[in-house]
Amino acid sequence: MIEIDGRALSLEDPGVLAVLGGAALTLLVLLLLVSTARAAGRAARVAAPLAAEMDRLGRQVQALSDGQQRLTGGLTHVADTQARAQAETLRLMEARLAEVNTQMAESLTGSARRTAQTLGELQERLKTIDRAQEKITRLSGDVLGLQDILSNKQTRGAFGEIQLNDILAKALPRDSYTLQPTLSNGARPDCVIHLPEPPGPIAIDSKFPLEAYEALRRAETPEDARRAGQALRQAVRTHIRAIAEKYVLEGETAEGAILFLPSEAVYAELHANFPEVVREGFAARVWIVSPTTCMATLTTMRAILKDARMQAEAGRIRRELSLLHADVERLGARVQNLDRHFGQAARDIAEIKVSAEKAGTRARRLDSFDFEDLAPDAPVAVAPRG
Repeated sequence: MIEIDGRALSLEDPGVLAVLGGAALTLLVLLLLVSTARAAGRAARVAAPLAAEMDRLGRQVQALSDGQQRLTGGLTHVADTQARAQAETLRLMEARLAEVNTQMAESLTGSARRTAQTLGELQERLKTIDRAQEKITRLSGDVLGLQDILSNKQTRGAFGEIQLNDILAKALPRDSYTLQPTLSNGARPDCVIHLPEPPGPIAIDSKFPLEAYEALRRAETPEDARRAGQALRQAVRTHIRAIAEKYVLEGETAEGAILFLPSEAVYAELHANFPEVVREGFAARVWIVSPTTCMATLTTMRAILKDARMQAEAGRIRRELSLLHADVERLGARVQNLDRHFGQAARDIAEIKVSAEKAGTRARRLDSFDFEDLAPDAPVAVAPRG
């Protein structure tokens, strides 16, 4: 039996048993809660350092993760920068290689063009050399032929005559000279130039002593040269005297004659080594000329002939000048008339422009119905009837 608050309770009472059971259960629960709380406290005390360590490890891991991300970003940036740099370097290298290839191609093309041009020029020069060689070959043949021609007196004279005729045809009018005329003494010079008085017609002879000159050129010793020079001197003197005797006729020809040497070499030899022979020719009024000096002499004669013809035609020239003066005066009068016509036409055109401007102004005002500004027309003057 149990006494509670003055009451006696039996342990066999179901209610008591229930109460006791509940109390025991509550106590057990409390014990369990206390035990659990103690275990949780101990676990919490044990887990706190572990949680702190885990938190620290977590922060380190996060820091490592952040560092890894930054490292990854840096590596990505470095990789991108390196890729761009490699791309730019590759582009520059490709551009440089293209430029080098272009320059090399242009250089090779220019070199090839210059080489081709040089080869072409060389080929042209070789062709020119070939043509010159052919001309030299033909000239050698011509020289040999010329030697054959000049070795004969008759052919040599014909050669001089042909050369003289060519010079005369270039220097003088055809009607101013006569080839191989016959003089009163029966002599026949190669040419007579019809100059006015004075000096009168002048004769030209085209023969020359070639044998003595050739002997002088072939002389190998001083003695041979002296003998050849003496022979040349004597031959020229004889020829000068013959020309002076046959072709200088008083009252028929001029007081002098011309000895034409168709060889510049013979002419130079005479003036260089035989000046006394040239002076003897001057004294005999026989003037020695070469092809060059003959052309100059004939040019002077052409001027003389032209002046003589102008004097002969002076009357006709004066008449023509008078007619020309009348034509010029008539032309001046007609130009003055034409100038007056042009002046009148210019004044008429100016008046027409003024009338056109007035008509245009009036038309524009009529088109805009601006009748107030229209000025009345000036009264037309009527001429009085006579």
